[in-house]
Amino acid sequence: MIIPPEELEPATLTRLLEDFVTRDGTDNGDDTSLERRVERARCALHRREAVIVFNPLTEQCALMLRSEVPRELMEDEGASPE
Repeated sequence: MIIPPEELEPATLTRLLEDFVTRDGTDNGDDTSLERRVERARCALHRREAVIVFNPLTEQCALMLRSEVPRELMEDEGASPE
């Protein structure tokens, strides 16, 4: 399911974004500060380039590029894939 970022409390969204940008394999040698990486993720959500996907089976969230989300998931949520 797609979680609209505006439905999350600001502090919750920030903690979620911090978790996303500090997960193993996400830095790719990037020395950018945590704050800057969180801001880039927040901007991607704002520009609708990325979405927050929640998997109810695993109870895990992921930040995904909109273009990589399966079309049927986007359609189920009433969101346009592009």
